[in-house]
Amino acid sequence: MLASTASGLALGLSLIVAIGAQNLFVLRQGIRREHALAVALVCAASDAILIAVGVSGLGAVLHAVPWLIDAVRWAGAVFLAVYAVLAARRSLRPGAEVLDAGAARAPGRRGAPLLPVLLTCLALTWLNPHVYLDTVFLLGSVANTHGAHRWWFAAGAMAASLLWFSALALGARYLARWLATPRAWRVLDGVIAVVMMALAVSLVWPR
Repeated sequence: MLASTASGLALGLSLIVAIGAQNLFVLRQGIRREHALAVALVCAASDAILIAVGVSGLGAVLHAVPWLIDAVRWAGAVFLAVYAVLAARRSLRPGAEVLDAGAARAPGRRGAPLLPVLLTCLALTWLNPHVYLDTVFLLGSVANTHGAHRWWFAAGAMAASLLWFSALALGARYLARWLATPRAWRVLDGVIAVVMMALAVSLVWPR
């Protein structure tokens, strides 16, 4: 039981600790101190649902419906490309949000509304085929090799997601002191734009 949980925790962390759409979004919200914990919880809850789907054996059903995966892949590519363009525009032509970066993190300062932030987070998660590959297919498949202890493995993987996203959201605020200038935010948005566009291209590039 404990061995299965530890294995799930280890594999979950090894998959999630990488530069990706979710991590960059949580990092950005954490640095801005805008609904960071809510975003982290949405990411962790989404991962938990998808891991449960994989452990339940529904990954095999998705394998039997390849057009559904293709639809998600193209929708995700379009969304990531649009997000990349918006980040690039913030980097090249910063608006009041970037130019007032220091003030935007001041205590009591009203930030972005919660609903649009959470909807963006959900889109970055559920329209990203890489998330399905890691959770439904890979973690789900490995979990089922643990037989009766497969749900303990799943619990470890779910815990890994919750721990990582929470740590990223809370730890990101300590980077704020180095990102208190408009130039730093322009660089960050530039990096986000490049990574998001690369992810979008990777989704549709023929293999």
